[in-house]
Amino acid sequence: MSAEHPLVECIDNLVYEPTQVHEHGIDLTVSAIYEVAAPGRIDFGGDELEDADLEPVPTSLRSPDDEFGWWELEGGQYVVQHNEFLTDAERTLQLQPRNELLARGVSHPSMLVASHLPLVPISVAGGGVKIKENARISTLVSTDSPEPSENR
Repeated sequence: MSAEHPLVECIDNLVYEPTQVHEHGIDLTVSAIYEVAAPGRIDFGGDELEDADLEPVPTSLRSPDDEFGWWELEGGQYVVQHNEFLTDAERTLQLQPRNELLARGVSHPSMLVASHLPLVPISVAGGGVKIKENARISTLVSTDSPEPSENR
C-alpha cells in the first residue's frame, strides 16, 4: 500500500512506513522537543532576524529496559522537530496535528509546507502530557482537491 501512496516519494527518514503511511496521508513522528530559552527577533527587512535560543527537553525512561524515553511536558508552549524530512515535493502539502494529539489537549498549527518541514510550535493544555519518543503527532496530506464528480 505505501509504495502506491504518492507522498512517500516526498518524505525521507520514515520511522516505520507500514504504520505511518495510510490512505489519508503520512503520519510524522517527533524526534525532539524544545523550550524557548531566550527570544528570537523578527524585523521588517530581515537584517535583524535572529533565531530564538532553544533548549532540548530531556526524556526519561519508564523502565531501565525501555528503548525509548518519554517527554513529560507541563502546560505551556514548546517547539517540536520531526524525524522525517521533506525532499523534492512538487507541490505544496498540508501539515496538520493528528486527532490523537488534539484529544489529549495538545495542538500545533496546521500549515502549508513545500521545501522543508519547519520546527513547529505546540501548545500543551494545563494538565500537561507525556509524549513518547517517535510518537506520531502530525499528518502530512496532499492539498490536491478531489476530482469533480461526473454525476453532477
